[in-house]
Amino acid sequence: MSKFNYNRRKTHEVNIGGIPLGGDNPIRVQSMTSTSTMDTEGSVAQIKRIVDAGGEYVRLTAQGVREAENLGEISARLRADGVTTPLVADIHFNPRAAFAAASRVEKVRINPGNFVDPGRMFKKIEYTDEEYAAELQRIETALVPFLDLCREHSTAIRIGVNHGSLSDRIMSRYGDTPAGMVESAMEFLRVCRKHDFGNVVISIKASNVAVMVETVRRMVVAMDAEDMHFPLHLGVTEAGDGEDGRIKSAVGIGSLLMDGIGDTIRVSLSEEPECEIPVARAILAHIDEVAGAAGGFEFHDCPAGVDACAPSRRRSAWNGKVTQVVGLDELPEAESSLTVDIEKADWNEALDRIAADGNAVVVLEAHEADRALRAKSFVNAMSQRRLENPVIVSFSYDTPDADALTIAASVDFGYLLLSGIADGISINSPGHFDRGFLNRLSLNILQATRLHMSKTEYISCPGCGRTLYDLQSTLRDIKAATSHLKGLKIGVMGCIVNGPGEMADADYGYVGAGVGRVSLYKGKECVEKNIPATDAIPRLIALIKAGGDWVEP
Repeated sequence: MSKFNYNRRKTHEVNIGGIPLGGDNPIRVQSMTSTSTMDTEGSVAQIKRIVDAGGEYVRLTAQGVREAENLGEISARLRADGVTTPLVADIHFNPRAAFAAASRVEKVRINPGNFVDPGRMFKKIEYTDEEYAAELQRIETALVPFLDLCREHSTAIRIGVNHGSLSDRIMSRYGDTPAGMVESAMEFLRVCRKHDFGNVVISIKASNVAVMVETVRRMVVAMDAEDMHFPLHLGVTEAGDGEDGRIKSAVGIGSLLMDGIGDTIRVSLSEEPECEIPVARAILAHIDEVAGAAGGFEFHDCPAGVDACAPSRRRSAWNGKVTQVVGLDELPEAESSLTVDIEKADWNEALDRIAADGNAVVVLEAHEADRALRAKSFVNAMSQRRLENPVIVSFSYDTPDADALTIAASVDFGYLLLSGIADGISINSPGHFDRGFLNRLSLNILQATRLHMSKTEYISCPGCGRTLYDLQSTLRDIKAATSHLKGLKIGVMGCIVNGPGEMADADYGYVGAGVGRVSLYKGKECVEKNIPATDAIPRLIALIKAGGDWVEP
């Protein structure tokens, strides 16, 4: 036990076009264009909107050499207009495009899943240790010339792993797991360190928030074990739009920032990219409030034996029961309750009261900005004393701003739920919001953590220059047709780069396949390929009906 102080994980500084990242620099905010990279006018205009909204880096897709070369024209136009914001090229499958982009932008994102390894075919491949070592040598041979070119031009690199695009080679040895995602990044980082190239940022993302948080935590452990201090880019891929997209992003990104992890963030919404920036700023504003309030209280560490990267649900009398929204008036009559104001109470006295009534439900109340950290510490103290009473976390928020409340509650409760320590949650905002709004927010947070599915889950990408259909309107139409299918997971993806993999746990998928063409998936299997987009939604509904998952609204 020690006095709590909020500190960010120490990383080394990476310079990106004069706006440094990591080290003692503030957490940077970025976004990505959804225009075609060949549309110079449209891309320049969209970048300016992102910058005006507060974006500090802007990423553009470069699926081919032609697009990579046009990044130079986009950059020149921006610089002529006085916009100096660093640009980032997003590369998949095409190393030649990465080489072309390295001299034209300030940072290049490459994906270990497809930079050297072939595109994922979902095939099981067996390797001997010697064959696997040969594949690692092939990565080094291909990567070193790229590092040399980036060094020559002072270009930073982002090594960006996505859950949806792990290579078949990694999948064959590690499976579709956080361990596989971490190893995919570490293979490339080891080459960078061997060749003394440190201008590297890492991202390791997933659309499943729990998987994303666990994987980033494991990435930090793996880097620490090898004395690496590369800065981290945080984001939840395919978060969707509206309230759902904001909640999923705040739960995932916020949980890691609460751990002091993260140097730059991108909120991925299926909306116009400039809409992402205020959400990212709101998440950071809440973390600043937490950091300002936290300190001075004795923090109880996790009990020995708890996996801090992927903590299991805390053992309690409600063990095995799905975490659900609990209003204090909803407790079963047979269960007594003990309320503890964790900001004012004497913790030792409170723990003694709990120990004296092993059947009582413990309600933890708090309203200050560091409420989640105090709750985690108190429940850790309970676990250290082997007190297995169910715990309801009941937080109050004094704000009339619905967006601010949504972000703050998503960060706070997401952090606790993904730490495995709450059996029930109750969000309160006396005088500001009615119970219906607060209960819906609670359910949406629980859905984001995958602990309680109360409605249809949409895994939807933000779109980029690879998207060849109107993703925003299509997502709205699919939601209108299917939002009554409680508990069903539907992927709506712009292209095949991350589509089939990132929505691997979706029940059904709608994936852009070309201009005006869509492929439909049931699970991981493509069941209808390259059908006209005009027919795709009715055929998606027919597919759901054929699968036995349709109910009439």
